[in-house]
Amino acid sequence: MTPTTKAHWQMHLCVLLWGFTAILGKAITLPAMALVVWRMALVTGALLLVPRVWRGLRALPPRLVAIYAGIGALVALHWLTFYGAIKLANASVAVTCIALATVFVPLVEPWVTGKKFQARELLLGVAAVPGVALVVGGVPGGMRAGIVVGTISAVLVALFGALQKRYVERADPLTVTCVELGAGGLFLALCTPLLPWFGSPLVLPGLRDGMLLVILALACTLLPFALSLVALRHMSAFSAQLAVNLEPIYAIVLAMLLLGEQRELGGMFYAGVAIILAGVFVHPLLSRQPPHKPDPSTLGAAESKSLD
Repeated sequence: MTPTTKAHWQMHLCVLLWGFTAILGKAITLPAMALVVWRMALVTGALLLVPRVWRGLRALPPRLVAIYAGIGALVALHWLTFYGAIKLANASVAVTCIALATVFVPLVEPWVTGKKFQARELLLGVAAVPGVALVVGGVPGGMRAGIVVGTISAVLVALFGALQKRYVERADPLTVTCVELGAGGLFLALCTPLLPWFGSPLVLPGLRDGMLLVILALACTLLPFALSLVALRHMSAFSAQLAVNLEPIYAIVLAMLLLGEQRELGGMFYAGVAIILAGVFVHPLLSRQPPHKPDPSTLGAAESKSLD
């Protein structure tokens, strides 16, 4: 097996593992706030066991620490709203909403990074509006709140992804992820009184939830993050982006197979999903610039991996 072929298999394994994050979010019975704080704490604790992370932390200037901590607060809010959407609706709805991040990128990125506004990218986002309408019409009324919260999560990932691009190459990805998730978990814990809808972070998980949290943090966060760092060395930017764009498809299929969510959702929902995901795949093809490889620290911190 050539290094390139091996890298493709590694990346698709990463995408499959990332797809399980939504499934585990539904399976874990903790409120969204406790789930996210525990996940961030477990991932941060594991990263602090890596000597490379400590070397990176010592080399980080205070200004960058503050910047990454601020980005980490956005990551925390992104995760909180993502898992909040799962609790309010289901995994398929939440993943579909996160795919809308591609719609918000053309609006957010020029403002954050100074990148030239691209009208064709905005038109691609507008083309997703019928898909959104079908998704809303294809879910039960009780799940509509989940769509609203999931859409907020998509806006947050577009914002944090744009900031990540601006500062991504200034530090080691493992170190950046450690600072962001550590600061993000602390931020959420301090902001709990302002976010009562998402529950308390002080809920202790039972044995079942504790085991699922460890799987979520290690097998579905750290393992694919580390594996993707290896795989990206041997993949073209286009191939890597195409692979990670499959994540919502993997997650929705897993939700159908493991959770039977197709019984809760109508045909209109899946038609809307097809339109939205078509935009996700067409976006890099229509871009005037050659695609960039996915940002490693974004792969470690964002539930949406499809930002390019």
